[in-house]
Amino acid sequence: MPRKPVLIASTLLMLTCGLPLAVQANTPSLSLNGFGTLGVVRSSEDQADFVSSMLMPRGAGHTSDWSAEVDSRLGLQLTASLTPRLSSVVQVVTEQQYDGRFRPAIEWANVNFDVTPDLSLRVGRVILPVFMNSEYRKVGYATPWVRPPLEVYRTIPVSSIDGVDISYRYHLANATNTLRATYGQSDSSFPYTDATLSRATAEASAREGLTFSNVVEQGNLSVFAAYSHYRLSIEDFNPLFDVFRMFGPEGDAIADRYNIDDKSFEVISLGARYDPGNWFVMGEWAQTSSRTFLADSRGWYISGGYRLGAFTPYLTYANQRIHSKTSIPGLSQPGSEALDAMLNSLLQGQPQQKSVSVGVRWDFSSNMAIKAQFDHMNHEGGSRGYLVNSQPGFEPGGSVNL
Repeated sequence: MPRKPVLIASTLLMLTCGLPLAVQANTPSLSLNGFGTLGVVRSSEDQADFVSSMLMPRGAGHTSDWSAEVDSRLGLQLTASLTPRLSSVVQVVTEQQYDGRFRPAIEWANVNFDVTPDLSLRVGRVILPVFMNSEYRKVGYATPWVRPPLEVYRTIPVSSIDGVDISYRYHLANATNTLRATYGQSDSSFPYTDATLSRATAEASAREGLTFSNVVEQGNLSVFAAYSHYRLSIEDFNPLFDVFRMFGPEGDAIADRYNIDDKSFEVISLGARYDPGNWFVMGEWAQTSSRTFLADSRGWYISGGYRLGAFTPYLTYANQRIHSKTSIPGLSQPGSEALDAMLNSLLQGQPQQKSVSVGVRWDFSSNMAIKAQFDHMNHEGGSRGYLVNSQPGFEPGGSVNL
């Protein structure tokens, strides 16, 4: 029987301290900053695990009644101001990794040079600015929710890239426009269930990644847009499509259409936020497309809240839909039934869901907040949504309460 819905309680702690090496503005200095989230979550689905990222192998539900692994993380950031125009930053974040272990990973590590007050160049591991909240998507204190809406933010789990970032800011009447271009590559590991229903790990490689983002700010209004394109490869799935190629031209056509071997992957995202102080409303829309078994999807959310002193109740509605085929007839030749079933399982496994979230944030102390949130998620089209580690008794296409 499904468990009764309960609230997510998330305690967020922000620690900030400065370690100046000198008091004069033109001399080098160091500063150390930190952020952290302690969160626990319970799911009504006990035959699978709810996770906040596809890079996580386990979470709340089947593995643990209450899980502190889904949302908890700790971050430290060291910033070195070398000259008035040259600085460097290293940010390390400890959270659940693809193998289920908590260990630190380098989120940012770059050198920044201000060519002019409005033009800057960064080299190293930099932000991947594909979403409106990309820069602080892992800093729970900086957002109103327990976690950013997954219908948008889970579509691109990678938050940084190794390469070059150029940012230019200019003013238009009373508005400020910031244009950013990022080029580079990234590698990531993620867990999945292989053909034998055993847990395995795959390696994803993104190359020639080019992202353009633009933010326009005027008063209480901020408008965001981004376009990202890169070449994606996941070689761990090549053996499946190599078997398809053994069936001749028909198999070649299926393999060429659905494999992930140096394939083009595109993301378009739009967002807006209006925050006059006492209340806020924001929303984002994102579309992904590729000629692979990874579905072409569209996700969006709208969220708003009202500040009553230290308390901020909020409401969010989100939706993610697949806009490509979730099944194919497969090969016409005999003996291919099991192979066709494996590919259709991959196609049907892409998340489709809509959710309603209601929560409240309590800023009970300086730089500290407690959040409680309830989520109701409906999985559509036989999808398992954002659940992983499904068990033999799991039935996709239902609803889940967090």
